[in-house]
Amino acid sequence: MRWGVVGIGLAAVALTAYAVVGRPDATRDPEAMVPLPAAEPALPAATLAPLVEQLPELELADLPAMRLASGLTPPTNRWFSGLVFAPAPQPVFPLPLSFRADDRTFDYGLPQVVTSTDHIVSSSPSDLVVEVEGAASTRMSAYDVASVTLETVDDAGARLVSTTVAQGSPYVTHLALEETVLGLSVAFTGEGELATARTPTGTWGVRLRDARLQGKKLTVSRGGSAVFFPVPADGAVEEMGRHASPLTGTSVSFEVGAREVTTSLTYETVDDGPTAHGLLPHHTVTDRGRCDLGSWPTVYGALEMCGGRTLQWSAPRLRPRAELDLSEISAKQREELASQVRADVRALPDPPADTYFGGKHAYRTAQLLSIASQVGAEGAESSALEHLSALLTKWTEVQGCDTRQEFCFGYAPEWKGVVGRTPSFGSELFNDHHFHYGYFLYAAAVLAAHDPQVIETLRPVMTLLAADIAGGEDTGLTPQWRPFDVYASHSWASGTSDFADGNNQESSSEAVTAWAGLELWARTVQDPALERQAAWMHASEAHAGAHYWTGFDLDDPVYDGFGHSVMGINWGAKRDHGTWFSAASSAVLGIQLIPMSPSIDHLAGDPDRIRMNARGSGDGPLADYVTMYAGLAGPTDAREALEQARTLPADAIDQGNSRSYLLAFLMALTRGD
Repeated sequence: MRWGVVGIGLAAVALTAYAVVGRPDATRDPEAMVPLPAAEPALPAATLAPLVEQLPELELADLPAMRLASGLTPPTNRWFSGLVFAPAPQPVFPLPLSFRADDRTFDYGLPQVVTSTDHIVSSSPSDLVVEVEGAASTRMSAYDVASVTLETVDDAGARLVSTTVAQGSPYVTHLALEETVLGLSVAFTGEGELATARTPTGTWGVRLRDARLQGKKLTVSRGGSAVFFPVPADGAVEEMGRHASPLTGTSVSFEVGAREVTTSLTYETVDDGPTAHGLLPHHTVTDRGRCDLGSWPTVYGALEMCGGRTLQWSAPRLRPRAELDLSEISAKQREELASQVRADVRALPDPPADTYFGGKHAYRTAQLLSIASQVGAEGAESSALEHLSALLTKWTEVQGCDTRQEFCFGYAPEWKGVVGRTPSFGSELFNDHHFHYGYFLYAAAVLAAHDPQVIETLRPVMTLLAADIAGGEDTGLTPQWRPFDVYASHSWASGTSDFADGNNQESSSEAVTAWAGLELWARTVQDPALERQAAWMHASEAHAGAHYWTGFDLDDPVYDGFGHSVMGINWGAKRDHGTWFSAASSAVLGIQLIPMSPSIDHLAGDPDRIRMNARGSGDGPLADYVTMYAGLAGPTDAREALEQARTLPADAIDQGNSRSYLLAFLMALTRGD
């Protein structure tokens, strides 16, 4: 049984009965969300161009030398970023394959998976190396939602070969732009269009069109192609070969219904020929009748091969909530909370100047404002409102970076994006922008609910922050969905991804918070296209978060020997029970919870798994979030967690949290008991 699939379904039931802590949007039906119809892409160039023109230009970091065709937007935060930015091309992992390219050669293989107590790792083996005779250089000539195409040229600049790989596809397509000779590291044998070879990881096949094979030499006529592929141990080379049409790219569409979002990823092929795609555990499809081509193990679980050009899957839609629902707490709890929020507002520290801790400070203040408003702490409410309004007004001063060195955003023209003048955690290299900007968007939506007059002041810069991380199309000013990976259904955090294990993401929960904040802001400014897209991203990221960080199926063979029920960092080629900053269990779980926003439905639903995840993680970094998470398991758990929260040392509460929010969150779960 796949716990993640079932667990999400349980969450949809359990949350309405117990675990919902957020207050529903008063403008919406509290029992059901409405479908959001198709719309034009969010944040088009016509909207962004005048705003970008006003924003000061910043050059905080030099753009690395890129193996990228001119005119293409630098592809930061992608699964394939290591092919473009790294000083030496890094392997990338379009599962089930590993893939590497330099000026003359393409190196790909079938990663082999090894599980240990704290890690699940795979290799990037050189099962097959293809060398282009006469090649001088290779660069990326195109990319889209799930595929990349590289173009190889000779010394004179003549185009020789176009090579395409795609996530979820076992096929590597080499299309000859002129008659080209390819040298192979292993000899293939066969007659007609299909040939095979043996490698240390198993059988590989190649389907040929207008090409002649002579052992380790392959001559491809202009317009001809060679499509290489591994063969599953439980599959057949003939069937894999029948689906080996040359790939040309991918495209995506999505629907946002009342209860679920649906993603349709289509693999484009020459003449619409047949192809196949792989399902990972989060690809919850109903029709598996075509999934009979075999499977491969990956670090994320079995990848099951299905015939067909379109992969379609669904995820439960989630409701974004700006604030906690404190309507049912007791009079005694209300009095306690009012006293605490007054103390927390009085003790607000000076705001940090960088975009990460600055964003967290704004989000924390926004939740204090909401709590003070709900419990009648009028003095704290007015102080928090004044503090947050002044803070976000300063951050969103369009030309603020012309006059100061901090608390401002500018535009990086080479990078094609928005960056804070005071960077943190590599944000000048476009690391973690969705984490940082999600806090600002969330806080802005809360502030606007309390003071709608600020909307027009905040709108220009907030629009640009939204476009930087979630532009609906590549406008030439910002990319399409900068960190968000359609096939994986989650985001990638590293901007340039100079790693041999691919890109990575640590805080799945901050990514979910980003899209919830984006959705709330889109509603605030009445942007239906942005709201629709944000709802899709919110649901998708949460769905993947449950499947790969906090609720993965422990019965899947890939977890045999793994000693934990929570993952800390997921990469293209490995998964770690650890974090960038601490090996403590509380940190590994806590970084998947932070900031425990009112929009955390994906974390609830299975009391036993919540207790398992939280067990032994009560002390150490981010233990305040673990305490809150433990309360999601049930009323008794929430009451016990509330008692712990009252005595938690002040220095154990994270900068994005407060004792007021910690108590309020758990009080909302106890329903006044």
